[in-house]
Amino acid sequence: MFIDTHAHLNDEQFVNDLEEVLIRAKEANVGKIITVGYDLPSSEKAVDLAARYENIYAVVGIHPDEAKTIDNNTYQILEVLTQKEKVVGIGETGLDYYWDSSPRSVQQEAFRQHIRLANKLNLPVVVHDREAHGDVLRILQEEKPKKGILHCFSGSKEMAEECVKLGLYISFAGPVTFKNAKKTVEVASAVPLERILIETDCPYLAPHPLRGKRNQPAHVILIAEKLAEIRSKSLQEIEEITKKNAKDIFSPFV
Repeated sequence: MFIDTHAHLNDEQFVNDLEEVLIRAKEANVGKIITVGYDLPSSEKAVDLAARYENIYAVVGIHPDEAKTIDNNTYQILEVLTQKEKVVGIGETGLDYYWDSSPRSVQQEAFRQHIRLANKLNLPVVVHDREAHGDVLRILQEEKPKKGILHCFSGSKEMAEECVKLGLYISFAGPVTFKNAKKTVEVASAVPLERILIETDCPYLAPHPLRGKRNQPAHVILIAEKLAEIRSKSLQEIEEITKKNAKDIFSPFV
């Protein structure tokens, strides 16, 4: 069984055919899907989907692009959501200096507050990092999350090594399959196997050869196949390794 550790089934792109998407996931041996929030409405929808479907779990949080929308009640609402069944993490949070949709100081404070909430609740924090590697690593080192995932990792091998020292997991998505993915392949070849996860980040970042199309959980097998190639392992070995890792980080829920 494969576990897609980061999906956005709460995205409007899945409104009309979610049932078919879940059938295709099952046919591809994707047994569990972590659906991740990026603002309060999407977090609430993730919780609703987890309640409706046995194989869906939820992560709740505010994406750095939406950090400017956070007010005094936001973290209280997130904490209440974590009390719902099958909520397994906090996020996605972090820093996004590509879009810069929220002031960087606001993003950084929100990132810290998410980590503190995750630590308070003993939940993993799911980290988004786009063109903000130095500040992401610095805040992680200062705040010291008890458990966490660098989702769709795009940093260097050296950054990955520092994150692993902090006890964090490194998750690979479609970009590891791209033809120009030299840096990401280098990271994937070096990260300890016991710290590797796989994800789709669907509906975004469809892996090669589906790049540019809508992504979906069934495609996580393409990331697993690429990791098997990079690490000289069988697909079954990568399946078992990443399943165990996902169960470990999201224990005792998944």
